[in-house]
Parts: sequence; C-alpha cells; structure tokens
Amino acid sequence: MTPKFRFAHTAALAVGTMLTLTGLPKQAHADTSRTPVLVELFTSEGCSSCPPADALLSSLVRRQPVPGALIIALGEHVDYWDGNGWRDPFSSHALTVRQNDYAASFHNDTVYTPQMVVDGRTEFVGSDDSKVSAAIAHAARTPKAQVTIAPDAQPDTFTVSVHDLPTLASGDAADVYLAVTEDGLRSHVARGENAGRTLTHVAVVRSLEKLGTVRAGETFSVQHRLASSPKGQAGSQNVLVFVQARASRRVLGAALASRTASAG
Repeated sequence: MTPKFRFAHTAALAVGTMLTLTGLPKQAHADTSRTPVLVELFTSEGCSSCPPADALLSSLVRRQPVPGALIIALGEHVDYWDGNGWRDPFSSHALTVRQNDYAASFHNDTVYTPQMVVDGRTEFVGSDDSKVSAAIAHAARTPKAQVTIAPDAQPDTFTVSVHDLPTLASGDAADVYLAVTEDGLRSHVARGENAGRTLTHVAVVRSLEKLGTVRAGETFSVQHRLASSPKGQAGSQNVLVFVQARASRRVLGAALASRTASAG
C-alpha cells in the first residue's frame, strides 16, 4: 500500500522556524530570531572524499552550532561519478546541472565533490569545517525574505508565500524553489572508491522544482500539492522552500517543514 502524507498543523511556518508537523515538537519552541541559512552539499557515494563532508552536514543539522543561524541542508547527489564503478542510487543529473550553474556563478573552471555552498554566496571543499561556521555566520547576518509554508485542509497541500524580498540588482528576479528531502537514507556500497562501506545521508534531495518567480517590490503566493513519495527507502521527509536570485545565485530566504506519514 502506498503511504499517504499529510500536514497536521494549519498554522503558517514563519521564516526562521523549523517545525515538525506532528503533535507539538520541541522545535516549535525554537528561537525564531534565528535566520535560516541554506547549506548545500554536492556529493556522491562514488567519491571517497565525500563521507567526511556528509558527516559534517549531518552534524551541522543536528547540532545547529552557529548562534543566530538556523541551518537548513540540501544533500545534492550528482551523477558524474556514476560511471566509476558505483551508481549512486540518489544521484540526479538535474543536480549536476545545478552545480554547473554554481560553477559559472563562482567563475570556477570545473565542478568537484565534495563541494559546500552556503546561501549561494560562497563555496569551499565540503569537509572544511574551519570555513563552514564563518560562512554560515556571515550569511545569517544578511537580510532575508519572509517565507512561509501554510498547510491546507487537503493532504499534502499547502500555500507558499514570500514577502519582504531583499534588494535585487537592477533587472534581476528571484525564483522560488521547492525541494523534498529525505533523512536517514543508507547504502551498502559494493564497488567503486567506497567499496565495502555503509554510507548514511541526511537531507538527500528527492525532488526539486521551481514554483514561480518574484521581483523586487512584489509578494508571491501559490498553492501546491506534493507528488507521491519516492519509491525505495522510507526515510524521514522534509519540505523545503527557498528563494534564489536568478543572476547572483544568492539565497534570499527559506523555510522548512516535515512531511509525515499517516495511515490510510
């Protein structure tokens, strides 16, 4: 039987608030003064340098170690390692394209793993914990849009709203994206650089789509219904909405909610 999913709360999720939408979890009382910061990790199970970066991303999400910042993660498994002995079951060519877009923005000649990108503003080797805290702290001090996810009465249906967009460069616009991510995923790698290892992952991107576009001085609102959950492993799923400037690639705001299974 295919699981159904629902949002149990009807209250909006304000920027800086990470809520699990079942009961009243402790995250509901989190410090709403924290500014959401999007931390993206481009990674692959075929890359022997990637497990330490995966572990760092997991630690950042679990510990939330940067004062004033609410760290929201995207684990983006690229596909260009898939021909080197092991096909990453979570890889996506669309995420390779996204990483190439960042390479152009950062004026990099090539792409690599593991690569961490903080709020679309800075990039570095994804296992470099000496850089990540400073990058997150700097991003948390920048103005952000107010992004909300308001669950509707129908299962897996909600309204996304964006207000108070920060200043954009002349002629630029911001795209509103929705990602479904999954925690607690695991692989037993049989071949390739990580042969014999069991790898675990957080915030694995299972889908990523653009909901629309917003420009300076505008507000944005759209109702959206999620597709059925991906086949395969059943981890804990999250819904993430973020706003990203089209030209500069800066992330201008984000919100996160948990997607929770219900019987039926």
